Amino acid sequence: MTMRREYRRTKVSAAESAELWERWKKGEGLHAIGQALGRGHTSIAAHVRPSGGIRPPARRRSMRALTMVEREEISRGIVGGLSIRAIARALNRSASTVRREIRRNGGLRRYRAEAAEKLAWKRALRPKLCKLAICGQLRQAVATKLKRNWSPEQIAGWLKRTHPANEARHVSHETIYRSLYVQARGVLKQELMAYLRSQRLFRRSRHATKKGGVHGQIVNAVSISERPASVEDRAVPGHWEGDLICGPNNSNIVTLVERHSRYVMLARISSRDSRTVVNTLIKQVRKLPDELYKSLTWDRGSELAEHQRFTMATDVDVYFCDPRSPWQRGSNENTNRLLRQYFPKGTDLSSFSQAHLNKVARQLNERPRKTLDFQSPAERFSECVASTG
Repeated sequence: MTMRREYRRTKVSAAESAELWERWKKGEGLHAIGQALGRGHTSIAAHVRPSGGIRPPARRRSMRALTMVEREEISRGIVGGLSIRAIARALNRSASTVRREIRRNGGLRRYRAEAAEKLAWKRALRPKLCKLAICGQLRQAVATKLKRNWSPEQIAGWLKRTHPANEARHVSHETIYRSLYVQARGVLKQELMAYLRSQRLFRRSRHATKKGGVHGQIVNAVSISERPASVEDRAVPGHWEGDLICGPNNSNIVTLVERHSRYVMLARISSRDSRTVVNTLIKQVRKLPDELYKSLTWDRGSELAEHQRFTMATDVDVYFCDPRSPWQRGSNENTNRLLRQYFPKGTDLSSFSQAHLNKVARQLNERPRKTLDFQSPAERFSECVASTG
């Protein structure tokens, strides 16, 4: 019989709160933090959720405000029967300050230093209105782009590029995120969170996810270490990264990303066997000029076991990433993550037509990208096509 672990239900102290947020920043989960602090994961979630997973800024006391020590002196003075002026002289404060402190915290009979301190912190809250709360036109523009599945960073970059001389129309992506996750602000409606890619209830640390995997051996695979240096710096267009996103019932979609422009192509496939995948890739390559398809980088998945047949048919070199190294196809990994907004895990991908995949790819390609100085992949790719014409 297993013993059930008992957790404390007391309020989180300041020290525990600091440790909690440090662990959250490092990417630890609710259960792990709860075990470290001796609390249930629901208690940790209740502490994190009000601020949307964003650590609240440290609060600071005004130099002119009464301190806890001074409030304790006031309490002792009242118990000792001292007059308000006598207490004020002992604290080197004005009598009106002491009188106001006592009056607003229960009077001479009910004044308690600890309760007065807590009320003072509560009264001192002065939430500052963010730019989105002040400017309705800017708020509407942000909401419209969120509904088009643009990320906050894309929206912020697009605003800066569209209105370069008008700072009133600029807003940082962090402000947008905070306006969504910290609902106490009441600026952007919570329903807009459904348009974010992560679909999380609160923000997580960038260190929270660790991805790995084991892939099979590919015969005559050419390692990514042999890929030319010109591919690495992304200066030359025509080098692609590819992968599959998978769903139940053996449903799959081929995803291809051009490294220079981040241009995305999607292809529907009936099976993930190597012959089907390679045939699909050959068709995709033939849609573009030869100058825009020079190499393809893939992971160690068996779906590209017939890579030599692909190279013979297209004259496109294929390079394979090292095992358990998804970051070597960073553009494609990022794109697959974006695509999960349209095709959530557990979705049967066979139900989507090629026309629908083309529509999704077009949406991704028309979004401004920070890495492209907020040009869209479609704009950058069109420049590449024009230069080869």
